[in-house]
Amino acid sequence: MRGVVRLDDGGSLVDLAVRRVRDHIRDQDLKVGDTLPGEGQFARELGVSRAVMREAFGALAALRLIDVANGRRARVGAIDGSVMGTSLDHAVATAQVTVAEVWDVRRTLEVRTADLAARHRSDTDAAEIRAAARAMRTAADIAAVTRSDIAFHQAIARASQNKLFVQIVRSFEPLMTIAVPLAWHTRETDAAREEVLSRHGLIAEAIADRDGARAAALMHAHFDVSIGSVL
Repeated sequence: MRGVVRLDDGGSLVDLAVRRVRDHIRDQDLKVGDTLPGEGQFARELGVSRAVMREAFGALAALRLIDVANGRRARVGAIDGSVMGTSLDHAVATAQVTVAEVWDVRRTLEVRTADLAARHRSDTDAAEIRAAARAMRTAADIAAVTRSDIAFHQAIARASQNKLFVQIVRSFEPLMTIAVPLAWHTRETDAAREEVLSRHGLIAEAIADRDGARAAALMHAHFDVSIGSVL
């Protein structure tokens, strides 16, 4: 970037400002929703311009590390799987990782979330997972099937009671939006599509029955078929 001063470690003033804001959050033990000092205060402390701090705040907001809205002070942001999703989508699009690698990681994670969901799910969780499985069956088109499939897996992740699993599963959403229709179109017969829908229903029932081993085995089998269909 033209006119940006470089520091000894190869970074820029903006890099320094970003690190300062992140250090402030950690040092002050701030939590999600807590307010941050304004750009002007950080600028004075660091001896940089407001423009530098504005760019730093913008970079942090893009990463969802802070929440910046017009008319109020910046706040500490919440973890957001969509940021991971954008990075993952970019990695696949630029051939840094393959779809097969992503689906293999998905299988590992989602077999575990199915097991945990069966152990920790609430009645509300079980109802949401069942509802998503039913919605796949009654969907009017492939777009609705895809939305319900995404909702199904995310509901299982929430039921696992592990917040990081929730965000990681959310990060797969952009790829699922593409992969689910592709996989669905490889199942050309009613019987093949019924098998997919039934498997989702069986996973939902295993979780509702608190049968973690069965839920995990069914999810593992689901991904064995899904990986082959996607590829």
